[in-house]
Amino acid sequence: MEIVKSSKAPGAVGPYSQAVISHGQVFLSGMLPLNPETGQIVGETVEEQTKQVMENIIALLEDVKLQLEDVVKTTIFLDSMEDFQKMNQIYGEYFSSHKPARSCVEVAAIPKAALVEIEVLAHLK
Repeated sequence: MEIVKSSKAPGAVGPYSQAVISHGQVFLSGMLPLNPETGQIVGETVEEQTKQVMENIIALLEDVKLQLEDVVKTTIFLDSMEDFQKMNQIYGEYFSSHKPARSCVEVAAIPKAALVEIEVLAHLK
């Protein structure tokens, strides 16, 4: 198992790794809408926060020489399912032609009071 640590994506907000590589797979921990430099939440709307999460995912994938097309599964955690369509619109701009498997659930709370968190599973080339 190889631990991935990137300065281009937000650091972990707890005792876990940003990502781990194991058996040809890259497991990205749930990504929050944090500014990688300040660690502060970016955006007040689910659209702004989803965009920041996706940019953070791209940055972390790039550190292991992957891109969104290498993603095979995502799991989305929403503070409110009422934000599903808004989040889905932004998510769809990033995953337009390549559509990985996905789950989306509403949760009671997300760390740092974020509106959205996304975890990713990608396949190494």
